[in-house]
Amino acid sequence: MRPKPVSTGVLHALVLGVLLTFGTWAHAQTDPLPSWNDGAAKKAIVDFVQATTTQGSPKFVPQEERIAAFDQDGTLWVEHPMYTQVMYVLESVPGLVKAKPELAKVAPFSTVLEILKGDRAAIAKLTMPDLEKLVAATSTGMSVETFASEAKKWLAEAKDPRWKKPYTELTYLPMQEVLKYLRASGYKTYIVTGGGQDFVRVYSEATYGIPPEQVVGSAGGTKYGYGKDGKPFLTKEPKLMLNDNNAGKPEGIHLMIGRRPYAAFGNSTGDRQMLEYTKAGDGARLSMLVLHDDAKREYAYGPAKGLPDSKVGTFPQSLYDEAMKQGWVVISMKDDWKRVFSFE
Repeated sequence: MRPKPVSTGVLHALVLGVLLTFGTWAHAQTDPLPSWNDGAAKKAIVDFVQATTTQGSPKFVPQEERIAAFDQDGTLWVEHPMYTQVMYVLESVPGLVKAKPELAKVAPFSTVLEILKGDRAAIAKLTMPDLEKLVAATSTGMSVETFASEAKKWLAEAKDPRWKKPYTELTYLPMQEVLKYLRASGYKTYIVTGGGQDFVRVYSEATYGIPPEQVVGSAGGTKYGYGKDGKPFLTKEPKLMLNDNNAGKPEGIHLMIGRRPYAAFGNSTGDRQMLEYTKAGDGARLSMLVLHDDAKREYAYGPAKGLPDSKVGTFPQSLYDEAMKQGWVVISMKDDWKRVFSFE
């Protein structure tokens, strides 16, 4: 029995369907930012990359000068309800108290024990000097290798209280795409964070594809010495060498990188000077801020645009107004991101 011939109309429809499917697939393959909704923020990133990497463009940037700086907490991964490194410090206290039982009745260690037993309100009792004392007690007085090993072990076991996932899985998929897009376009990507430099360097390469030498963070002192076996090592000391926050960010960039970034990404008042410094350079510059306005998929806080106030990752209206005035791009998590996390 001979098959019936396919009509011209049916054949046309089939061919059109294949072309449309291929076109959709091809677009998905060529779109460097598939987790972003089309809009001003996505366009700003793509336009910037094309302008600075296209030979003959008046805004072309030589590859050796292509530097992009990213804040971490609240820009690359979740920072609420508390910074990840602060959680590491708090959860390291019980081990410290076990070794030194007398600390159980001494503040701020006793306060931390209350917090870990479920009294979250006790967090308000911790002052900045308290946190500095806790960091010194849990993160110094040991070799840099010991600290890295302990931090790595904690990160492998600790879970975020909301998503019940490792903290290193709570990175923002759209920002991961930006990192990869920039690197594919010849940019070096740096983390410039107020967090501890040694802490972030433990996981930066595996989590973001950023090697430890491209992490600029708040840095403590180290002391050179020799072990009983005669081998040299560095001990972490309780003294601050670089406070990589606010004005410390551009200062740290100059100290550690030696080039002004062409692109900078942040999310709070601690990033303002880094964005100002970046935008003040010659040629095409991109300064962007992530606004957390999606309470359903992540968190909503500001207090810019009437969002709830927050001491963690504060984004005040004055920062938003400066962004509008200076030509910085504000990224709306709610409107600009199709997906927030890779596991959605």
